[in-house]
Amino acid sequence: MRRLLFLSHRVPFPPHNGAALRTYNILRLLARDFEIVGLCFDRADSATAHLSVTQRLSGLASFGHFEAFPIPQQLDRGRFIWDHARSLVSGRPYTWYTHDSAPFVARLTTLLAEQRFDVVHVDSLDLVRLLPFVQRLPVVCTHHNVESELLRRRGGAYLRHQANAIERAEREWLPRVALNIAVSPDDATAFNTLSPGARVAVVPNGVDTEYFAPCDVGHPTGCVFVGGTSWYPNRDALQWFVNDIIPRLGPTQTTWVGRATDAERRAFVDVPGLELTGYVDDIRPYVGAAACYIAPLRVGGGTRLKLLDAWAMGKAIVSTSIGAEGLGARNEENMLLADTADAFAAAVTRVLSDDALRRRLGAAARQTAVRQFSWTVIADQVHDLYAHVVADGSAG
Repeated sequence: MRRLLFLSHRVPFPPHNGAALRTYNILRLLARDFEIVGLCFDRADSATAHLSVTQRLSGLASFGHFEAFPIPQQLDRGRFIWDHARSLVSGRPYTWYTHDSAPFVARLTTLLAEQRFDVVHVDSLDLVRLLPFVQRLPVVCTHHNVESELLRRRGGAYLRHQANAIERAEREWLPRVALNIAVSPDDATAFNTLSPGARVAVVPNGVDTEYFAPCDVGHPTGCVFVGGTSWYPNRDALQWFVNDIIPRLGPTQTTWVGRATDAERRAFVDVPGLELTGYVDDIRPYVGAAACYIAPLRVGGGTRLKLLDAWAMGKAIVSTSIGAEGLGARNEENMLLADTADAFAAAVTRVLSDDALRRRLGAAARQTAVRQFSWTVIADQVHDLYAHVVADGSAG
């Protein structure tokens, strides 16, 4: 059986957020064709802190053999500051130093010396520091976002510095790996613009359409959003929704599902109708109970896996254009798109007050998820792309 070396910036179990969900499912698909050995960084995450690293690795055991290594700076405040300083001085991306781990590199070097691999999967250009070690092998690099563009949209001097550093890394490495995988056509276009000679293919984010299925909850009410505030675009969306949309929307029950700090929950406790749940193990009861799924995102990249979940559950969605990027959403067909506070509030009001519209959008949403974004559909695409890379057999 062919062998694949899997390098990841996180242990993708449990698959509780967007990046982990994609990585977990891609691993599941790759395990059908490859014997996998994986090296992962063990990224701190409050949502999984109750699980030991051994427990999280055991969740991947059916896909292959996996090992995890701590990120050095997470245990050392001085190292954290030093890594930022080195990035500023060198012009390299901050993530170059985040993943500067001697134990990880030593284990990687040993594996490459002792075992034969047909292909290397690098799960994010965050691991750019490791690419020189595997450049003699065919490398497939997944890009969850166009990271330089994502940071540049947020603004600020330091983030612009990081955006420029990451863009330099993208320009250097996009043409040097065997294949770059983007999650949306928009991202693929951006990569081709950065590096016209790079080999780029689109493998969209997917959804388990059997797990996320329409449910009968009687008469759904109110709005729901799913996404933790630890990710800046979600935090910005919450602030915009509270400050600018709720005053135009009027009294409406809105459930904001996902990780939130105690301070954030206290800050919004007096907002009428708004509930911040914090992290939950299963989002389906919350999404199923809502009449309208909202995505008031003003910053982003890639595709929103939670919108795919909502589509699969047959929910009517109101999103900004940025929130729906990469999904091929069709306004008035499978969701409503609105980019100003006035338009967003008006669209939500339409969904909440018009049962026929809500049912029509929900039916089209479910159909889109099943036909285009089911992991079952994506499986064949993943198989063909990796098979071609292995058959070609050349490094970037």
